[in-house]
Amino acid sequence: MAIAAVKQSNFFWEGTDKKGARIKGKSMASNENAVKADLRRQGIVPIRIRKENFLSAIGRGKRITSSNIAFFSRQLSTMMTAGVPLVQAIDIIGRGDANPRMRDMVLGIKANVESGNTLADSLAKQPLYFDALFVNLIRAGEQSGSLETLLDRIATYKEKTEAIKKKIKKAMFYPAAVLVVAFIVTAILLVFVIPQFQSLFSSAGAALPAFTQWVVNLSVSVRKIGWLYLIIIIGIIVGIVQARKRSERFHELMDRLLLKLPVIGMVLTKAAIARFARTLSTMFAAGVNLVEALTSVAGATGNVIYEKATLKMRDQVSTGQQLNLAMSQSGIFPHVVVQMIAIGEEAGSIDTMASKVADFYEAEVDNAVDSMSSLMEPFIMVILGVLVGGLVVAMYLPIFNLGNAF
Repeated sequence: MAIAAVKQSNFFWEGTDKKGARIKGKSMASNENAVKADLRRQGIVPIRIRKENFLSAIGRGKRITSSNIAFFSRQLSTMMTAGVPLVQAIDIIGRGDANPRMRDMVLGIKANVESGNTLADSLAKQPLYFDALFVNLIRAGEQSGSLETLLDRIATYKEKTEAIKKKIKKAMFYPAAVLVVAFIVTAILLVFVIPQFQSLFSSAGAALPAFTQWVVNLSVSVRKIGWLYLIIIIGIIVGIVQARKRSERFHELMDRLLLKLPVIGMVLTKAAIARFARTLSTMFAAGVNLVEALTSVAGATGNVIYEKATLKMRDQVSTGQQLNLAMSQSGIFPHVVVQMIAIGEEAGSIDTMASKVADFYEAEVDNAVDSMSSLMEPFIMVILGVLVGGLVVAMYLPIFNLGNAF
């Protein structure tokens, strides 16, 4: 039986580190005791812990987004490349941020670094904003003495992945907007327009065609229990979202279905390949071994089908199999991608070839999303035409019949 996910909340804390310096930060945990236990594991003695509530969340400004983290990465990379010391660079970035939440978080990282922690360990204390991939890359840069170079790679990686996310959202927004508009137009016609025709037909006293009668009955039903229909629709949407979060099988089924959808599936497939290649390139260039890199790559693909395939490839590579053969056996990568990775393996430049694959597919996603708008226009016309035109025809059928009677 699946175990229900534990709800986690944000907690603000203050404490002292091993050197007695006062530090503060923000953590995500299920309860206050979990925060205390996590802080003690890090050698921090907690002084005060406060759970973030709704009012404090509003008062503290906008939430921190992935775009904020990408911008932070680029700023830190630029300053350190220019020779600004790490602590001073973090301080400048934090104090210059207009978002109070982001400012507090960055200054908290600065306090941790000043107290003797590495940048990787300081970022790891903010798992809500810095994932394991980000922290591991920073740690690799600190250990190899090439933090500036790794920061630049991370900044590029975050910017590219954010661009892909925005393109995917744009691709998904268009058909969703079409359905919403169609739903609103249909509801307006059923609630306000159809009743006017219904009163006209009632006064005429003539029998209505079957299609017209069905539309009239639907209009009456929507006016009487439209709220129930709305609750059912919202319930279905919420149910699908929650089932996708809680059920691994349902999540996999939905992701597989999305990949098979016309037009949208093509965009999602190219985006998953772009994220796979971009993450692989970044991890491998940072000096992370291939097996460990594939673990991080799996979680970055954004699709369960590609995630499971990548984990299976990792297991095959760990036994000595070449990456390109494992990719070919998965059956989800185009031949050109497999061949480019194969060339990279033979030349010892997987990071370079993976970067070229990522560049190509990121451009492909961009072109696909742009062309999707023109492809969707006829689709919009068909949907609105069928709905609105169908209702109009239903209302005019009795009028045509009356005209024929005379």
